[in-house]
Amino acid sequence: MGWGNPIALMLGALALLLVSAGIEDARHREIANWKNLAIALLAPAWWWANGLAVWPDMAMQFGMALAVFALFCAAFHFGWMGGGDVKMIGALALWFPFVPLVSMLIIMSLVGGVLTVVLMIEQRVRKKPGSPEIPYGVAIAIAALLTVREPIFNQFL
Repeated sequence: MGWGNPIALMLGALALLLVSAGIEDARHREIANWKNLAIALLAPAWWWANGLAVWPDMAMQFGMALAVFALFCAAFHFGWMGGGDVKMIGALALWFPFVPLVSMLIIMSLVGGVLTVVLMIEQRVRKKPGSPEIPYGVAIAIAALLTVREPIFNQFL
């Protein structure tokens, strides 16, 4: 899969968007809506490039993404995640079939947990009051990048 390949170009664009969103969230604790929108809008082209049928493949992918988005909207409602994080997870759910999506969510949870512990320790060492604000977009971006690594790196094997 060379870089002239549309699949490789879409994966490259996704990777750039993820890195950019992770850096932005780490710096400003915010993810720009246009980045999440770009991730979501690239998904149908990704489906088409991978030969997904409109029915049932694309419909199932869309339905699964809606379910994931709804689940994480509940997390937002309870103050456990930011809105940009929820939108990013929903947009990424459009990209991954069920098993890779579950893998991404597990990796995201593990990376997010480590990030939370590190920031809590840092907050206590610096004796800052309150709870740390966790840039969960970093964990989401890392998890998604690890999930898409296979198609990107398999071309070199």
